[in-house]
Amino acid sequence: MSSGQHTLIFDNGVTDIADLVIGADGARSCIRSLVSSAMPQYCGVTIVEIQFIFVDDRHPEIAKLVGRGTIFALSDNKGLIGQRNGQNQIRVYITLRAPENWIVESGIAFDQPEQARKDLLRLFADWDNSLLNFIHFCDANFIPRPLYTLPTNHRWETHPGVILLGDAAHLMSPFAGEGVNLAMLDATELALAITNADDLKQAIHNYEQKIFPRAAKAAEESSSNLDLFISTGNAGKIAAEFFKKLMESGPPKDTQI
Repeated sequence: MSSGQHTLIFDNGVTDIADLVIGADGARSCIRSLVSSAMPQYCGVTIVEIQFIFVDDRHPEIAKLVGRGTIFALSDNKGLIGQRNGQNQIRVYITLRAPENWIVESGIAFDQPEQARKDLLRLFADWDNSLLNFIHFCDANFIPRPLYTLPTNHRWETHPGVILLGDAAHLMSPFAGEGVNLAMLDATELALAITNADDLKQAIHNYEQKIFPRAAKAAEESSSNLDLFISTGNAGKIAAEFFKKLMESGPPKDTQI
């Protein structure tokens, strides 16, 4: 609408008029196309998500290996990345460089867990048994996910009545660990901006000018880390040095909103 408002038409036939449409609808955002022509592109890496529930009781050796945080085992364009979650769970990401349609071309029947387990073990046949136990003993649910990203410097011109946040605005790989953090910070800053705004268009513009450089920095870090960790050669040693320097640098500075 010429006023900057938008008419929303829902599947059930209900319509409504909005002064501001917030695109917080993730990687495959429907709202993004209203402000940007950018489309997610495959980044060359696919993960297969697996998990352990009641891990401390059922698999204490796995629980001990991961500890209270995260474990990275990396080599030859592959990785096993384990992460401690709440509620006595651990998630593990089987990670590898692969063509975009590898999930189909690999021939692995991910809907047949025990066969998928055998096929994935073959991909890591020369890895240490302590790491292969992630695949040997995980729960019978294998979820393959090709990873997609938006351009690291994704920007758009301010569009009256439409704004993006989270993955809809700055989709990146998980190798900087910033996706959810950025989404929550985006939402907080947007809420503050529009709550205190006399001019909605200017408030949207100001918000965008905050998120653009912050997201670009995280996206560049994510892209760099992906190439560092999922690579040929001694990726594990390189990653160890990376995390050592990261820990020595101390905690991040508080973010002021």
